[in-house]
Amino acid sequence: MSDKGILEQIVAGKAEEVARLEARRREVARAAMDAPPPRAVVELLGRRERMGVIAEVKRRSPGAGDIDTALDPVRLSADYEAGGAFAISVLTDARWFGGSLDDLRSVRDAGSVPVLRKDFVVNEVQVIEARAGGADLVLLIARVLEPLLLRDLRATIDGLGMTALVEVHDEWEVEAALEAGAYLVGVNNRDLTVFRTDLAVTERLAPYVPGEVLLVSESGIGDPDDVARVAAAGADAVLVGEALVRNGAPGQLVEEMSAVPRAAGRRP
Repeated sequence: MSDKGILEQIVAGKAEEVARLEARRREVARAAMDAPPPRAVVELLGRRERMGVIAEVKRRSPGAGDIDTALDPVRLSADYEAGGAFAISVLTDARWFGGSLDDLRSVRDAGSVPVLRKDFVVNEVQVIEARAGGADLVLLIARVLEPLLLRDLRATIDGLGMTALVEVHDEWEVEAALEAGAYLVGVNNRDLTVFRTDLAVTERLAPYVPGEVLLVSESGIGDPDDVARVAAAGADAVLVGEALVRNGAPGQLVEEMSAVPRAAGRRP
């Protein structure tokens, strides 16, 4: 099986999830209305003098295999928050990442920082489900969405009071994200078709992201030196998963990463 085949299978598998959700759409919509109000994201991140760390709860991935399948999402996220994490990212895909919406709910209920639903969102009903689960942010991956759908999903996320983190990996996807109205853009340093990671991707793409749009560098961040490198390129935050989950003292590593200053005069 090729790596590209894995990405295609992940996205194709979402059709079954969407069909099940559509059958329960009214119930999901009612739950979204009853969910706690979304927490502020952009205003808080924009005011920070130091890098924001979005710390991830992740049991496994197609690229890394099993990371920690027995982790306790609430305990891990509490360590992250104690270390100063700006937000918590929760993988909710079950088949490939071992996550669930229940993980997101439990993390959101137990903590006080914004929570990101990280999944392969391809339909509006998944956005509604994210709000029902208490999500404050929702990941949208430009690579798997047509430009019109990307724009519509971002607008739906906004309409529900949440924040869209629009993920890109090349110049064309940056353009699509900006045309969709994104104001929080994540540069994924990992190519999802070959699962190769290179921090130079953030350095290459950062100049294409206007200064008024907040920039998150995702994947391949292992230590404070990596955070400083992408900060120098103009990133405002980092999303870190595997390095934290594998670390014996994840809260301490979050604290060290969060101490890295944002660069002055970051981007045009």
